[in-house]
Amino acid sequence: MPGLKSLFSEHPKSVNETYLEHLMFATGFGLRMLVGGIACIMHGLLPFLFERTGSKCISDLHQRLDVSGRPVADAPVDSERVAQQS
Repeated sequence: MPGLKSLFSEHPKSVNETYLEHLMFATGFGLRMLVGGIACIMHGLLPFLFERTGSKCISDLHQRLDVSGRPVADAPVDSERVAQQS
């Protein structure tokens, strides 16, 4: 079993971040997802509210991951999407 320190540092290191940098990035990302999710639920109940908030949140978060320069080696591969891009 890996040591306690490596449990907290292995993944952040794999995306070129310290533990604290990774904590801040992931927390900010998660909070934005929560806000977007709540907006989607509210839109479902009241369709005239937050008409584009959920999709804008997804787009912004995707852009944030793309421009961060973070390696995506541990991200699952969508083989169907890859085939469509070829």
